[in-house]
Amino acid sequence: MKTQTGARNLITDVAGLRVGNAQDVGLRSGTTVLVADAPFTAGVHVMGGAPGTRETDLLSPDRVVEQVDALVLSGGSAFGLDAASGVADGLRDIGRGFAVGDVRVPIVPGAILFDLLNGGDKDWCDNPYKALGRAALAAASDAFEIGSTGAGTGATTATLKGGLGSASVVLPDGTVVGALVAVNALGSATVGDGPAFWAAPFEIDAEFGGLGPATHHPDPMTASTKLAQHANTTIGIVATDATLTQAQCTRLATAAHDGFARALVPSHTLMDGDLIFAAATGTRPAPDPAGQVLLGHAAAGVMARAIARAVFSARSLPGDPVGSWQQRFGGTACAGG
Repeated sequence: MKTQTGARNLITDVAGLRVGNAQDVGLRSGTTVLVADAPFTAGVHVMGGAPGTRETDLLSPDRVVEQVDALVLSGGSAFGLDAASGVADGLRDIGRGFAVGDVRVPIVPGAILFDLLNGGDKDWCDNPYKALGRAALAAASDAFEIGSTGAGTGATTATLKGGLGSASVVLPDGTVVGALVAVNALGSATVGDGPAFWAAPFEIDAEFGGLGPATHHPDPMTASTKLAQHANTTIGIVATDATLTQAQCTRLATAAHDGFARALVPSHTLMDGDLIFAAATGTRPAPDPAGQVLLGHAAAGVMARAIARAVFSARSLPGDPVGSWQQRFGGTACAGG
């Protein structure tokens, strides 16, 4: 049976999830939020050497709080952590949050990427990310754009613009796995100087051009990077409708990091803050051990595809430090890719 994506080929094919984006094109940065109809179980795994996070310690399996109200991906480096505060304010306004007596405290873990050297106007007086976070929450929907939007607005890779990507897959038993990722990698999503993606073997239905695997590969020890800029980090979320514990979500996030390694060369470097959250809405039964293995395998594949879709969908803007895939290779993509 042919592998199928969900109806939208987005993380929101996991029923009940919504994604909102907010960006400032002049700032050349933005924020993305994942929220659900109800609190959901979450885990996290960090593989990069330079992470920037909020409330990730809360996601350890031995903590009291096992569910969260939203997850936030943001540009802005450490300034972008304030985006989660804006999301928390918006959730509090609608009565969401962990109940402590008669007070509700929204649980909003977040992660950031470094996009402060991408040519945008960073000469602001008041941190703009709290407002961007609140605006992203207000925009949350089951349909959303990918490419140069949200947390991926100002993202770059070693050779091309990065961006926001998403993808989904439906497993044989009907379980859905989806990924959302902001690609701002030190490494490259494409092979050498050509248009082919490292993630090509995992592509479904020409979703990022249908070019197939590269036919020529560079020396693996001379991979393109933007090391000198120290301006990196790919951050993502993998989600499923299966019922998982917090420990199982952590394993799912760990497995999904294989998708980074399949789609970005190099990945998980000392100068990247590579991080993946995992979310489980619990509307389908809990998997047995074999099912957990299949979930992890699916998470890696869907994450690799989401990374390639982010770069494939990015748009060029005047003053960008690097060009987009569409600007350089757009004429080579298959029709409908």
